[in-house]
Amino acid sequence: MAEQITREDALTREGYRHACHIMLYGDSSAKLFGKIPIKHIVLMQMRFDGLLGFPGGLEVGVAVPVGVDNHVSSCLSPSCPRLITHFYIKMTESELKERERAAVATATDHGLEVLGMFRVPLYFLKNGGGLPYFLSHSFISNSQAQLLSALQRCGLLSQGELEKAVRQAEQMRRTRSGDPH
Repeated sequence: MAEQITREDALTREGYRHACHIMLYGDSSAKLFGKIPIKHIVLMQMRFDGLLGFPGGLEVGVAVPVGVDNHVSSCLSPSCPRLITHFYIKMTESELKERERAAVATATDHGLEVLGMFRVPLYFLKNGGGLPYFLSHSFISNSQAQLLSALQRCGLLSQGELEKAVRQAEQMRRTRSGDPH
């Protein structure tokens, strides 16, 4: 697990590299199959190694202005010495679709470091489809924990909905691995 530090501490450390990742989100009135409300759009990406994570600055394809108000956390990377990661959340309602298109059209690493940008399914379908199935996949570092925390922090899903999704995702992982308990 990544050790959290304050943003101020992170910025004063010498000899460290910094990487920023961001959760972009916006509201939506769309409905899946004309009946399941989407409510919110949250963007994530599939990385070159098949893991899910949040886009970084070069992976969005356009500048995303962020400030201290958008900062959520800074962590010492457990897997890469002398690297500090910063996590931001930004609501981009009117610009969200533009940023999705830009990620494919203008991001220099699309198809190389990043295999694709996608929307997180923030809904529940029968048999665990939607968010629970999505959460049963593999995430890079602490991206899954950041996603769950950000969804609650922004009021996009309730604590009960998040707990239900996590329980169902854990059951799916156990079933795939052959452990029914």
